[in-house]
Amino acid sequence: MMKFAELKNGQKIAYVEEGKGEAVILLHGFCGSSGYWKKVMPQLAESHHVIAVDLRGHGASLAPDEPYTMERFAEDIALFIDELGLPRVHLFGHSLGGYVTLAFAEKYADKLESFGLIHSTSYPDDEAAKENRDKGATSIRENGIEPFIKALVPKLFAKGHVATLPEEVQMTKEIGLSTIPIGAINTLRGMRDRADRTHVLRETSIPVLLVAGTEDQVIPAEKTFAVQGEKIKQVLLQNVGHMGMLEAPREMAEEIRAFLRKS
Repeated sequence: MMKFAELKNGQKIAYVEEGKGEAVILLHGFCGSSGYWKKVMPQLAESHHVIAVDLRGHGASLAPDEPYTMERFAEDIALFIDELGLPRVHLFGHSLGGYVTLAFAEKYADKLESFGLIHSTSYPDDEAAKENRDKGATSIRENGIEPFIKALVPKLFAKGHVATLPEEVQMTKEIGLSTIPIGAINTLRGMRDRADRTHVLRETSIPVLLVAGTEDQVIPAEKTFAVQGEKIKQVLLQNVGHMGMLEAPREMAEEIRAFLRKS
């Protein structure tokens, strides 16, 4: 059942939760929602209190027409944690959610037991990527969200999975199409302007999980595995694209659970 949290900054955040124990918060990627985690949540909920959030401008959360910086997304999550009265949490972010997770880890490390980047990176956009963000924003503003999502979704999956996982592909498309255009546009601008946070991975004393897919067409493994270290666990999922939580949910859940046991 979808729930809502009214935050002190005026934002209204939608979320789903399951299980008991230490809190695990899951953040989705761009034009996604908490629905991205529906196949992983039951497995994690066997041992933890799992909460999947709709980020601002996505899913059933509010989509205010204002700048969506990674810092503002992170503030939403910090206020959300306070609103729910949670002690320290384990925070895992997919793609965009990973950018938010890093911004959170930089400013609110005292709220974290551990964190993870799922098909994400600490690197900023290069000039070509920034140009593509602007083109995407222009396309959505002029043509609506549908053409953008129909072009995006096939690239999120390993090439072979577009045919073999039709339900997962369709669900991803439907979630994307439900994204409010202004939310998508403001998020594109925020991703375009995000800072390099590789130093957060390098300097943190908190356990970190980095998960990449061998067939990821959006963020290749070498960009996810930007830093190595004693506190950092790297996991490479075979034959998986950018959507490991849907392409290989059992393996994804097992890797997160194994990391949580050691954390």
